[in-house]
This record gives sequence, structure tokens and C-alpha cells, in this order.
Amino acid sequence: MAWTTFYLAAMIGLSNQQPLELDTGNEIITVKEESLTLPYLDVPILNENHFNHLVSLLQEKAYKDPVNAKIDEHNRIIPGQTGLTLDSTAFKEAVMNYLYRGVTPTEVPTLKTYPKVDTEILAHIRTNRIGSYVTYFNKRNEERTNNIILASDQINNTVIFPGETFSFNKTVGKRTKGKGYMKAPVIVKGELSEDIGGGICQVSSTLFNAVDRAGVKIVERYHHSKRVPYVPKGRDATVSWYGPDFAFRNPYHQPILIRSKVIGGQMIVTIFSSDQVEADKRSVPGASPVKPSEEHP
Repeated sequence: MAWTTFYLAAMIGLSNQQPLELDTGNEIITVKEESLTLPYLDVPILNENHFNHLVSLLQEKAYKDPVNAKIDEHNRIIPGQTGLTLDSTAFKEAVMNYLYRGVTPTEVPTLKTYPKVDTEILAHIRTNRIGSYVTYFNKRNEERTNNIILASDQINNTVIFPGETFSFNKTVGKRTKGKGYMKAPVIVKGELSEDIGGGICQVSSTLFNAVDRAGVKIVERYHHSKRVPYVPKGRDATVSWYGPDFAFRNPYHQPILIRSKVIGGQMIVTIFSSDQVEADKRSVPGASPVKPSEEHP
């Protein structure tokens, strides 16, 4: 277990109290009394600026993201996990007791945080298929296939609540080498070149057609500057981290669920919701099952 000493300033005077040793669960943080109080005073007065710095440090050390429930490749629901956050009110009370009453806390007080998506929600919205779409690609292009799989995994199991807007860029995140993305063909100003993450526009385009069939409200969508072969003309949705995004809003009174997967040379997106939802489905032309001879974004 790591140890950190929290000492923000050299203060005049010696303390009669032992330093605080706070256990965050992963690390022991040592806090000297004089680093929490204002100098040159006969009585301890909390230094709010130093205290706030300590709170920020503890929040960083103690924080743990909750994990949403998800559906695995065998269609089984995997329960979510609770997270942790600093209980700042209880911690300030503990510090005041330490300064004025000599009561020394040993553990950092935390509060449980709960995942937004739990097993009950998933069980409620995974039965009614309201939209789906399949596109095809040449799986022999390993770099492009790799990028498609990574982006597909990122949007899989995403739940969009009533009135919420889904952003492809926000959900997938920046496409970098560190995340495993590779160089593959992209279209820039009508010309074919290579860049990190090439191919993920097939994921965003497949998603667009699936949710369009499901009758959602399309908020933001842009075409490529050159036609792509994996969807019918005008049915693409180009995305770029520093440029276009694809976004849509859930118009229904129930959450909707994105299920995305890659099987061989097929990119498959299916949209589910509650049995209570009567989707305003749209007619959308399907993609050709003939794998493109050229590889485009």
C-alpha cells in the first residue's frame, strides 16, 4: 500500500497531535495538523484553501466509477458494480473533530454511487427489437477490421434514456494508437488517404441506418465528400474526432438499447426497447451483401 504525505506549507509552531493517517482503500495519506490550520494563531482555525486541496486529492484517490450492467455475447445480463465517491461533508466533520477534540479518523469516509444502467433496466428493454441494420466489409483488411471491432465494442450496450441525445464521438472517444486503433483508409476532402481509426465510419453509418429504422430523431449527421460502397447512396454518416459527429435523440418514453457486433465481414447493429414502445419505424434501404472491392472509411 502506497503512502503520501500531505504538507502544503511550512508553518510556525509544533503540534501536540499525531498526524492524520487516512486510508483511502488503496493508499495511506499522511496529513500534518499544521498543514490544515492558519499560521500565527493560538487556536486551530481551519485553512479552507489547504483543506479544499486535500479534499480534491482524496476525491481523486478514493473515487471509483460505477460500472453499468451489460449483456454479454451469450445474451446473458452481467450485473453492474457500485462505485465510490468522497463523502466531503462527513470528512469535514471528521477533520473538525480532529482539530478541536483530538479525535483522529483513520478511514476516508465514502459514499456508494450506483450505475445508471442496472439489470432491471436491461431486462426491461432487451426484448423488443425496433430497428436493425447490417453492412459488409472485407475482413482481410486487418487494420480496418480492427478499427471497426474497437468502435463497435464501444457503442455496444449503450443505453439512451428518454429525451437523451447519443453522440458517437463522445461514446467512442478519441481514436488513438494507445487505444489500439490502426492506420486505415479515410476520405479527406474527397481524396482517399490513411489515418488512425480509418473504417469506423462504417460503424457510425451502420448505426445511423439502424436507429433511423427505429424512428429516432436524428440530430446531427454528415455525408462523406465521396461516396462510400458499404451503404446505399446518401445513407452514410461520417465522423471525425475534430470534425463531424453523428448524434440522435431518443423520442420514446422508454430507454433504448444499442447492441453492436462484428461477425466475420458483417457489421451488425440492432436497437431494442421496452415492449411498451410502439416505434415509428421508417423504411430504409438495405446494404448490398457484396463486400466492397475497395476499402473506404
